Amino acid sequence: MQISVFVPEYGTIEGITPAFRTFHTANEFLTAFGKQPIFEVEYVGLTTYVPANSGEYTIKTNRLLQDVQKTDLLIIPPIFGNIEKGIRDNAEAIPYFTKLYHKGASLASLCVGAFLLAETGLLDGKKCSTHWAHIEEFKEKYPHIEIEDGAVITEHENIYSSGGASSLWNLILYLVEKYSDRETAVLIAKYFALDISRDNQSQFAIFRGQRNHVDLDIQQAQDYIEKKYEEKITVEELANHVNIGRRTFERRFKEATNNTPVEYLQRVRIEAAKKFFEASRKNVSEVMFDVGYTDTKAFRDIFRKITGLTPIDYRNKFAKVTADVAIEQ
Repeated sequence: MQISVFVPEYGTIEGITPAFRTFHTANEFLTAFGKQPIFEVEYVGLTTYVPANSGEYTIKTNRLLQDVQKTDLLIIPPIFGNIEKGIRDNAEAIPYFTKLYHKGASLASLCVGAFLLAETGLLDGKKCSTHWAHIEEFKEKYPHIEIEDGAVITEHENIYSSGGASSLWNLILYLVEKYSDRETAVLIAKYFALDISRDNQSQFAIFRGQRNHVDLDIQQAQDYIEKKYEEKITVEELANHVNIGRRTFERRFKEATNNTPVEYLQRVRIEAAKKFFEASRKNVSEVMFDVGYTDTKAFRDIFRKITGLTPIDYRNKFAKVTADVAIEQ
């Protein structure tokens, strides 16, 4: 099976090498267990020598992209730095991605490599994942693509994409398992100390307030929520605060932020709770009350829905000081 790893102009070395190394390692494990190695892995690019990490490294490609007439899987790693510049620097590659897909190749973007994949138009009307910090930018730039907020891996019609940063490893492991077997993927996960089962990046996401809009009334309502999130706030109260009828307010809020007012309040509260868990010694009940919840089950369910973890699991994973904090049962 031919695996072609595209080396983007001024890509990130941390995003380029994992796929190349992983499929080579898969061959080594297959050989060790008396099986035939099945992957032929190569670097392909627009030029023979491609600078990465702003010129810190140079990667030598095995073939020029223009010479690749057929491959089974083309992997598109993340670009480095400014997204728009990365797209411009690699614009010449986009038609080749499209051509190879129409010749039967599967395409897989890693992290913000999704922006290069989106430029082909092949994702229009389909689902896609990318780094959580770039989701709003992606939605604005590619409105015809359904971004899966929080997803680690998305698959649709032989097009794959991964979430942010280390999520690219999860997609690579998924592809190893798909094209070889589960045993090999598990061995690689153990060898590289990876979590093969992670399916959500929301535990790492930072809620940024979704203010990339021009509705001043809704921005005022957002300010109100963020200042008083620990209080009991109703939709009626918010609508009155900005002198808008409730139904109109709810519609405009959803259009501006892509959340209902209640969902927005929940996300603000959970973001505050995350910060308490990360920086204080407070227990779950204390944090729950501090951010405006009085029902333990409701708090736990909403926290898990947004972050992918229970409050206890999140605190144990991200708190700066946990050694002397009792774990609630």
